[in-house]
Amino acid sequence: MMEYSAVDSNPLSLYVMHPFWNTVVKIFPTWLAPNLITFCGFLLLVFNFFLMAYFDPDFYASAPEHVHVPNKVWVMVGLLNFIAYTLDGVDGKQARRTKSSTPLGELFDHGLDSWACMFFVVTVYSTFGRGPNGVSVFVLYLLLWVVLFSFILSHWEKYNTGILFLPWGYDISQVTISIVYIVTSIVGVEAWYEPFLFNFLYRDLFTAMIIGCALTVTLPMSLHNYYKAYSSKTLKHDSFYEAMLPFLSPVLLFILCIVWIFQSPSDILETHPRLFYFMVGTAFANISCRLIVCQMSSTRCQPLNWMLLPLALIILVVMSGLIPQYETLLLYLLTTIITLAHIHYGVGVVNQLSQHFNIRPFSLRKPNSD
Repeated sequence: MMEYSAVDSNPLSLYVMHPFWNTVVKIFPTWLAPNLITFCGFLLLVFNFFLMAYFDPDFYASAPEHVHVPNKVWVMVGLLNFIAYTLDGVDGKQARRTKSSTPLGELFDHGLDSWACMFFVVTVYSTFGRGPNGVSVFVLYLLLWVVLFSFILSHWEKYNTGILFLPWGYDISQVTISIVYIVTSIVGVEAWYEPFLFNFLYRDLFTAMIIGCALTVTLPMSLHNYYKAYSSKTLKHDSFYEAMLPFLSPVLLFILCIVWIFQSPSDILETHPRLFYFMVGTAFANISCRLIVCQMSSTRCQPLNWMLLPLALIILVVMSGLIPQYETLLLYLLTTIITLAHIHYGVGVVNQLSQHFNIRPFSLRKPNSD
């Protein structure tokens, strides 16, 4: 296992959040395992996702003349999102404080982050929804992929340079999202209907911020860091094909899902957007986790993820038009398979690393200390 190396140059993170996290981490007892902090933060995001699924199952709750999400729910979601973000920031500090930093912690942290991308993007969608003042479910699908590619870009950097450059967009987005939730609870979703500048709506600002951050900050910084490693001849992969290999499976996942969306006889994204996002986000998380394992172990990235096979087979069945009435059932079946397989993979890797390093994933006590 290679030594963990990360660089965080975000001013918000350096001058605001890190001092805050340094204070917060002192609250935790020294017997508390960092991975437990990580996992609790992730579960809060999952809870927010399903809480919104209850109050806004089809993303119409924020539209005019629909029953809106209660204000107290927005307060809860905002606070839980910020707490989850805080826990994600202090887990590494707790590991260094308790001298329990391990490759398992790195995998656990970034592996759950890869899945969390989907949860917080889909949850924040409910503030605008897909009514006349919101964005379409397809636009949200594209915005979700902007976030997913921004995430994997940083791990592509580490795969090639050996250093994880933490993306600036993450801290900015988490603080902004938490504030938006709280503001929504105060002013109501109706406030987002009005243009904030000329005819520029808040939904347009939401879209512009995601795309703008990716194109003006995340992508240029990644290319700059890659070029620096290339200039200093410290790249881990000389071949262009080997360097770009981590993008193969995500790109295929994106293309296959686009094909399904446009060839769907029942307009699957319009009828089941939340489930479709969940399926895509979970498959992406599995691809990302496998990349993280490869970069940690300095092994070659797998060209293709096996989850693309059942996805491709279902798309072929859907395109054949033989059983259009079962398309929804096929989506539920595929989502179940991908989710169970991803959890099985994660549990398996965590158990293997725990045995290898003779540690417990959620306890600082050694297995042989009983």
